[in-house]
Amino acid sequence: MIDLHTHTTFSDGVLIPAELARRARVAGYAALAMTDHADHSNIETVISGVRRVTDLYSPYAGIDLFCGVELTHVPPALIAPLAARARELGAQIVVVHGETPVEPVERGTNLAAIEAGVDVLAHPGLITPEEAALAAERGVALEITTRKGHSLTNGHVAALARAHGAALVINNDAHEPGDLVSAERRRAVGLGAGLSAEELLRAEANSRAIIQRIMVR
Repeated sequence: MIDLHTHTTFSDGVLIPAELARRARVAGYAALAMTDHADHSNIETVISGVRRVTDLYSPYAGIDLFCGVELTHVPPALIAPLAARARELGAQIVVVHGETPVEPVERGTNLAAIEAGVDVLAHPGLITPEEAALAAERGVALEITTRKGHSLTNGHVAALARAHGAALVINNDAHEPGDLVSAERRRAVGLGAGLSAEELLRAEANSRAIIQRIMVR
């Protein structure tokens, strides 16, 4: 299993990076991206701190660790330059906190993230057909999430991704140990969102492809 969307004490997670890595390994994960919430106030601190651990611990932790950020509630007009800045600072994966139905995310965030070419648009809520088509064109993966609340629109996201050829990934948006769900739970969430068994396998393959892309950057 691969999780491209998790949080540590560098934002609102309850585990320091080392413990998150260990618990993910024990839970059966082969790769993990630590993508703490970031905006212009903390992006340097988050990337510097997390990257230090992922680089140093990955060879010893029994799990491939990657440093990322989740740009969160950033005004849409500022997402592209901040995403570029994140990569300059050493973020290996850039996630954007999409227009989930359970938070007041500013309209236009999904489109700005896709136009910026980020790696993953997390919990994109009621994403539009036009946005899904653009995500397919730009190679931005759309997230099916196991996290409560955010998962309310998983079925909608899956249907539009299928209709427009956008890539899907399955993530936990983990904030605490219990969020690192089992393979069986991931499968249940994917099938519950309307994915076929083949589409479920493809979503897992998409996560592997993102990891492979990171490793050759």
